Amino acid sequence: MDYGEMQIAVEGWIEEGEGARVLLSRSVPISELVDSSNFIVYAIRSAMVIVSDGVENDTLRLRSASQYLPPFLYMGDKVIGQTGGTYNLTIHYVNPTDLTRQTLTATTTIQPSVPIKHVEYVREKSTDTTGKLRVDFTHPNDQHNYYQVATMIRGVDDIFVPCLYSNFNSQNFTSSDVQLNIVRGVSIYPKVNFDLHYHDGDTISVRLRTMTKEGFDFWNLWQNEIINAQNPIFPANTSLKSNINGGIGIWCGYGQSTMRVIAR
Repeated sequence: MDYGEMQIAVEGWIEEGEGARVLLSRSVPISELVDSSNFIVYAIRSAMVIVSDGVENDTLRLRSASQYLPPFLYMGDKVIGQTGGTYNLTIHYVNPTDLTRQTLTATTTIQPSVPIKHVEYVREKSTDTTGKLRVDFTHPNDQHNYYQVATMIRGVDDIFVPCLYSNFNSQNFTSSDVQLNIVRGVSIYPKVNFDLHYHDGDTISVRLRTMTKEGFDFWNLWQNEIINAQNPIFPANTSLKSNINGGIGIWCGYGQSTMRVIAR
């Protein structure tokens, strides 16, 4: 039975004020079982990954990065994300099995960032020791933005983790004064009996991202698949939207505003 041709899967991003980051892997045939003992074989560690802003070309370096899956990250530092910038991704890969050559391309932009006004830790009851976060910002009325909220807990998370139901289309806002109630998202290595709440004493960095429609469409579907994967009535079976020419996945630019809060 034919389960489809192997494709290169890309998760790449460049945030305002930071260099480019790219994760690469091979797609997994539906017939194969993947677990912690064999997922590493699908990682791609021999590609040439180039990011350009139209002036500077940055050849990304491969680093070990255990907080990601796959645990190898292509990192750049010559091209730094700026609001309004356009960033081109080019990936050259030679398959070591049959020596076939592949070239993947994608383009993204960084949308204007929107500053966070206030973050508050909120308990449902005064006796609780856990809670959620309330994030306030002002959406510019003259802009149509797509947002994502992510958090990083000091000593717990190594990366910013998108919150549960964290993607927002500004067309759905009823006012320019926006208040979002958020809970923790599921990381790539979720714990048993994962707790969606923040805890008293947590030091939490909150990041409000602006992104392109392509990024919003990708992450919205990804989030739905993560949730539906636990639901036997509505199983996860949707192909994620992609802006990668020659492969699958996402290359996305993000504007960002970050604020830190101590849960107390």
